[in-house]
Order: sequence, then structure tokens, then C-alpha cells
Amino acid sequence: MHITLISLDNLGLNAYITSTLQKQGHTVQHINFKYYKYKYPSFLHKVHNFILKAFFKKNLKHQHHGKEIIKELQKNKQIQDVILTIKGDFIDPKSILEFKKYAKKTIGFFNDNIHRCPNIKQVIPYFDEVYSFEKEDCKNFKLKFAPNWIYTSNETITNISNFEYDVFTIGSIDKRLPILVRIAEELKSKKINFKFITYSKKTKSSDGNITYINKFLPLSEVDYYVSRSKVLLDINRKGQIGLTFRVFESLGLQKKLITTNSDIINYDFYNPNNILIIDEKNPVIPVEFFENDYEKLPESIFEKYTLEGWVENVIF
Repeated sequence: MHITLISLDNLGLNAYITSTLQKQGHTVQHINFKYYKYKYPSFLHKVHNFILKAFFKKNLKHQHHGKEIIKELQKNKQIQDVILTIKGDFIDPKSILEFKKYAKKTIGFFNDNIHRCPNIKQVIPYFDEVYSFEKEDCKNFKLKFAPNWIYTSNETITNISNFEYDVFTIGSIDKRLPILVRIAEELKSKKINFKFITYSKKTKSSDGNITYINKFLPLSEVDYYVSRSKVLLDINRKGQIGLTFRVFESLGLQKKLITTNSDIINYDFYNPNNILIIDEKNPVIPVEFFENDYEKLPESIFEKYTLEGWVENVIF
């Protein structure tokens, strides 16, 4: 098959979809529109865009993404069997509709929820099929469900037995920061070693519990910290129950997970020995959780969440 992947791939995670499909023998094109930077020609254009977003639900940046993507699609010598778009809410609806000229089927996948990213509602009607990792969005907008995927494994990251950290997490500074601080205090009180890294656009001094950075770490460096940590920490955003990539990192690397997302109990891979659900307001983390080894999942369950299982579900 001829498949085009269109995505806003800031961290390089979607590139694993391309490599997986290529290994299966498909001809794959990846259009990563994170490189399509838009610069306002003048201050008036910036004001104009503010008005468009506020009153007309349009965005000059999204229109720019769409125009550049269409230019790339026009270079294809044949109609694609599938165009898969991730983060389609950063593309204007008119361009999404035009994708159909270049493919037999167009698919949208969203691993953000509509509560946080309302622009998703605008583009849903313009795909042939739409998948979401958010169960409530699937129910309310009649979408198909697909979680995120395992992109890591013991083969892709060197796993070690002598861990430098008991718990590790990395994320952006937002309303979850107070929760992270409470968890850090809980771990510190029990003398559990941890490494917490938080990204902030503004320079902020690190304290004894949290390391603040103002540039995104490359995926290889994140993998370095992950490989040297015994347990991973996941804090879901308020109003979101879709599972983050941190959950699937833990599955792929067979590492234990601490999470604030109580909906994880409804997944078939949930095992209380491997996954500790904590209250974000009063996190209690027993030392005993670190004493038992990770219990390996049945192969039939594990395979469902690999990228091979994901593309089988979403594309084929």
C-alpha cells in the first residue's frame, strides 16, 4: 500500500509509525508539519489572526500548515491508499477536506481530548474515519477508539538492573505542577530516590525536587533517563482519561508505573502489582510497591498495544 502520514511530530514518536509500516513492506511518506513555521508578515496580520480565531474559528497558522501539506501531496505520482493525519486540529478544515483528492481513504487520530483542544470538533467531519484515545470523545462524537502505542521495548532501549532512580517523569509545566510537588514530597519523606524534569518556556531555577528546563529534550535523552529508572510516573491532565505515552513506555519496557489516572483499571493490561493508582490530592506511595518485580503481561494482551497492533486497528 501507499500510505502518507501527516503529523505534528515534535518529539519524533510518529516516526515509529513510518518505520513500522515500511518494515511491513508499505511505501510510506511522512509529512511532519512541525517544520512549517508561519511568520506574521506584519503586526496587522497578527491582529487579523486574533480576530479570526476569536470570532470566526479560523487560524492563519493552520491555513499555512494546510497549504504546505497540499504542496507535498501534489508531488505524489499516484493516489495514496491511506492518508493518516495526527494532530489534524492544527490544520484548517478546508485543507483536511482537500486531502480526499489525494487518497482513497483519509483517517484522523487524536491523542488530545476535545475539552482541551476544541478545534478537533471542526475537523472531525472532513475525515472518512476518526479515532481518539479519549473514551468520552468517542462516545459523545461517535468516534472509534484507539489508545496510544508502545514505541519502546527492551530491544530499542538498553534496560539496566542497577537503577539510578526509583521514579522518573518528564513533562511540561502546567496545572499539574502542584500534584508533582506533592508526589515529590511523598517520595522524599520515604527516602525514595526520584528524578522529575519539567519543561517551562521561561527560565526557572531548579529546586531539590524538580529540575526545570526551557528546551525540549531529544527523545534519545528522555530514553536515557527512562532506562535508568525503576518506576515511571504518569500524571494525567484534568478532564482527560486517555492514556499518555508514559503508560505505554512502561508496558514496552516492562517497568512499573505510578499514575493518577484511575481509568487505567479498565484496561486489560492492568495489574495492581505493576501499576499503582494514587490520589492526586493525597498521594500515598507504599515502599512495598518497589519491592516486587514486574509481572510480565500475556503476549496476546501485550501485542494489542504494540505499533503493529495499533496500525492493524487504525489503518487496516
